[in-house]
Amino acid sequence: MMAISALVLYLIFGALGFGWRSWRQFRTTGSTGFRGVSGRPGSLEWFAGIGFVVAILVGLAAPVLQLAGVVSPLVFLSAAPVQAAGVLLALAGIAATLYAQNQMGDSWRIGVDAEETTRLVRTGVFGVVRNPIFAAMLLFAAGITLLVPNVVALLAFALLLTAIELQVRVVEEPYLSRVHGADYRDYRATTGRFVPGVGRSSDV
Repeated sequence: MMAISALVLYLIFGALGFGWRSWRQFRTTGSTGFRGVSGRPGSLEWFAGIGFVVAILVGLAAPVLQLAGVVSPLVFLSAAPVQAAGVLLALAGIAATLYAQNQMGDSWRIGVDAEETTRLVRTGVFGVVRNPIFAAMLLFAAGITLLVPNVVALLAFALLLTAIELQVRVVEEPYLSRVHGADYRDYRATTGRFVPGVGRSSDV
């Protein structure tokens, strides 16, 4: 049952966070918001984008493989309270992702177009952390991992964390610093990367 729940939550997350949000962006701006993978093949920027896609696919495979009996949940993480926490975290991650996407407004994008300039959003939840959408996605992924705590789900979470760190550090932060200059440097100095107060430019 937990694997089925994880699969349903995963599909809901994908439908709302990517499908519905992209459709809404297109209705508002004429663009889906998808900007593709940055960098030349083999570069850190390229690995960030490809790693993100791979992490999503591996994460989706985790409940499917558990349902098929190919992998089994780790015993020490299979207690009912752990799985209940997983459901709550996954639901919170979906809600937080949609909320942060909404607050980003027309500036919402997946990927970076080096020739494009969007408004720097610093208000609302973006005044608390610089990357609330990525933070919410990690929250969702943690919930799924607790729901189906098998080795594939753990690998997917590790891949997603690595891909997000690369995307933020080697793609988005250099781009935003170049485009927004002093405004973004001030933002980095005062606002945490994923957690409030942690990952400011004075820290990392």
